[in-house]
Amino acid sequence: MSNPQLIMYDEEFKQINVVLDKLLREANAKVIFLVDKNGQLITGCGETERFDTTSLASLTAGNIAATGGLAKLIGEKEFSILFHEGEKDNLHISIVAGRVILVVLFDTRSSLGLVRLRVKKASEELTAIFNRLLQKNEEKEKSGDSEFPFAEITDDDIDNLFS
Repeated sequence: MSNPQLIMYDEEFKQINVVLDKLLREANAKVIFLVDKNGQLITGCGETERFDTTSLASLTAGNIAATGGLAKLIGEKEFSILFHEGEKDNLHISIVAGRVILVVLFDTRSSLGLVRLRVKKASEELTAIFNRLLQKNEEKEKSGDSEFPFAEITDDDIDNLFS
């Protein structure tokens, strides 16, 4: 079952960033990214300038897809949490609300136990935000008030842009 495309509104985007900033502090993490399952970066906080965020987002989505294939081979629906341990840094990757990927990069200043505990709470908050966002999208679609961000752009506008 494919998830419908969501329109992200400023209100929910700000709420998501508040949750991620809180998680960054409480988990003592270095960086946090939120990525959709198609590999598009939604947002990030912390030391994000150190990373090629486009590559990180697409590789994370690929990692989730690959482990999803492994899960199916052994009869599981998916592996909702992945952990990669490095010499200096660790990655905790989890699926939130069945539609986005939460990536937490942390080092020895934190622990896997603390990160897992804080991610669990943040995931609940993010799931609630995405559920409200989905409901908002469905309501706008039903009312015919569906917002297409580029609906007002005409062919003439595009021609003028490239001429």
